[in-house]
Amino acid sequence: QVQLVESGGGLVQAGGSLRLSCAASRVTYSIGISSMAWYRQPPGKQRELVADITSLGITKYTDSVKGRFTISRDNTKNTVYLQMNSLKPEDTAVYYCYANGWGPSSRPWTAWGQGTQVTISS
Repeated sequence: QVQLVESGGGLVQAGGSLRLSCAASRVTYSIGISSMAWYRQPPGKQRELVADITSLGITKYTDSVKGRFTISRDNTKNTVYLQMNSLKPEDTAVYYCYANGWGPSSRPWTAWGQGTQVTISS
């Protein structure tokens, strides 16, 4: 079973930057990763998609982060990153890593990370 481990959250002032990382473990030769993504859940709100990236590097962003956040991945390390610049207080949330792919016999799988807190002070 694929596991996702996030790192890089923390407390920064508005206008600052943070870089989140998410590494997938237990990825064997018979397991492939398709899309990787970052979601976030602000206090008292629903979880929302922030950005995702396909195995070919095609990216998609929610409008509120376009031009400020950059998602990237290193397929050799099974790791996805989220570079967050020009952070705003409204970016405060728990950020979750997500991935999907296929396993033995082409069986699909999905996985979520445990979440990492990002807090932006004004």
